[in-house]
Amino acid sequence: MTDNTWLDRWDERYDSEQFAYGTDPNHYLKEQLNKLIPGNILFPAEGEGRNAVFAATKGWNVSAFDISANGQKKAFQLAEHNHVNIDYQVGELSTLNYQQEQFDVIALIYAHFPASVKSSIHQMLNQYLRKGGFIIFEAFSKNHLEYIAKDEKVGGPKDIESLFSIDEIKADFPDYNIVELSETEIDLNEGLFHNGTGSVIRFVGQKM
Repeated sequence: MTDNTWLDRWDERYDSEQFAYGTDPNHYLKEQLNKLIPGNILFPAEGEGRNAVFAATKGWNVSAFDISANGQKKAFQLAEHNHVNIDYQVGELSTLNYQQEQFDVIALIYAHFPASVKSSIHQMLNQYLRKGGFIIFEAFSKNHLEYIAKDEKVGGPKDIESLFSIDEIKADFPDYNIVELSETEIDLNEGLFHNGTGSVIRFVGQKM
């Protein structure tokens, strides 16, 4: 079950007219999608829809979900502004009716789920990706706490369990050919809440 304080946090963040993380797509996602032929893509924890809408403008058949109805509302506004359609559901993954091997790509972009469920969600998502399909992942690393201590404006979870390590990604996605898996320092300039230098894990894996 979703903790109500977790839901309230995201509903509150997405409640203003401004987009919390901007309307431009994540740079790494954009770079990776440009290498692939459009197909069916899923965006978990998609918030206000910036990445889903970008993919739709590039010809992808887009599905997305989040626990926040406010996020969904903003995503639909952005999709309308860009003259595209996205299938965006509100709810937890276990309640949504995605099909086995439905997707060619699953894009996890700053999809920081609560620590107690993050690995089980990754394993659940795995069944919805077809063999030969790709995971595209970018999220804050466990070393990111040092960066938050220097500059809170960079954003990200403040508890180490919600952050990621290379070993966790290997454990959560064992049956993948690793195209890229690295921890790297990047400069973020994404809306109101991702600004400054941070430490991220980047992963592209192809399902065997």
